[in-house]
Amino acid sequence: GPGKGPDKYFQSQRSDIYRKHAQELLDRGAAYRCFCSTSRLEALRTEQTAQGRAPAYDRHCAHLSSRQIDEKLRAGERHTVRMRAPSAEDSDSGRFYDIVHRAMDFRGPAGFDDAVLLKSDGQPTYHLANVVDDHLMRITHVLRGEEWLMSTPKHRALFTAFGWQAPQYAHLPLLMNPDGSKLSKRNDDGPVQRYIDDGYLPESLVNYTALLGWHPETPQELFTLRQLEQSFSLAGLSRSKSVVSRERLDWLNRQHLRAALADPDKSAGLIQQARAEVAAASGLETASVRPETVATALRLAGDRLTFTKDLYNAVPFMFGDPALDTTAAEQALILVPHEFHIPILNALEHALASEVSESWIGFAKSVAAAAQVPTKHVMMMLRFALTGERFGPKIPELLDALPVDSIKRRIRSAKTEIESR
Repeated sequence: GPGKGPDKYFQSQRSDIYRKHAQELLDRGAAYRCFCSTSRLEALRTEQTAQGRAPAYDRHCAHLSSRQIDEKLRAGERHTVRMRAPSAEDSDSGRFYDIVHRAMDFRGPAGFDDAVLLKSDGQPTYHLANVVDDHLMRITHVLRGEEWLMSTPKHRALFTAFGWQAPQYAHLPLLMNPDGSKLSKRNDDGPVQRYIDDGYLPESLVNYTALLGWHPETPQELFTLRQLEQSFSLAGLSRSKSVVSRERLDWLNRQHLRAALADPDKSAGLIQQARAEVAAASGLETASVRPETVATALRLAGDRLTFTKDLYNAVPFMFGDPALDTTAAEQALILVPHEFHIPILNALEHALASEVSESWIGFAKSVAAAAQVPTKHVMMMLRFALTGERFGPKIPELLDALPVDSIKRRIRSAKTEIESR
């Protein structure tokens, strides 16, 4: 296991180990060689299905004599190695406790067919490989998908045949797509690398994965890795299938991104990452995108930002003066009566000619009084001039974020744009 051997294990590189253990089962009489052809097995399966029986091997080769086996081996006949599954009466392998599904009882033919352990090319099936690996690696708990629940009696029977202690099992519910189909590694949303490439933080993926099939004892949804280590319990696993929802993952990523930006140990790396992404999205040279501006933009975007790669599209006005002849700008401007446009901009220019000593809210109210207009119209004209958009950050936060020289320049540009119409 981790820390005891290589970082990765490949079953294809452990074939000798599996063949050795298959031979051990043969020597014990717990397995046998099967020389049946593919055509015979297909015919058997067709016949059993037509009779309404569950397909299962009929042990045609289970009683071959040593002489018959030796003759077939000398003739080079292809064969597999099958386990000699115990009968329901002779084995307790079908009755076990599953951490998720609780008491299970599969005693009967379905759980005790003679499964193939070694294929005709000498490679192991999962049934043999997983049992051997779990024993050699001293695995105490096996957590796997519930599709393997029906195969557990086979695996427990193999542990018994080897004389080994079987681990505890927890068969987890399947992950489902929103349309109700099973999530697969072949789906676009299957591979973890796809999520990483999309910009999800590792903390978000770990948090989200933990909540798929596990229910914490409290309503808490946002967990750090440390909190998960302290809170996670196998007793909280659920039998209900979980739907993989990007909407919930997006929410978690927004929360973890905000927390990471507030952490000095993590924020520096995210700022540099976002800086390169802004340059790529805007066409600007990376050197011209100041880290301080990126940090301010990240704070300003707040919960509206799901990924750092979306920063430029979320607050483009932080990296250059906005275009004021767009549909988005017009949607902001039409909220202010036409006759108020120039008076408000003139009042803003005059108020900014001297240093602003009051709060921005107080500043807006003073401008509104000078222009004799409602304060809400001053706020919207500021939004139009500073962002060219109808929606966005709160105006006081925006005024704090932008340099005063930039604010003055944008108000002049807004006045020029309106006067030219």
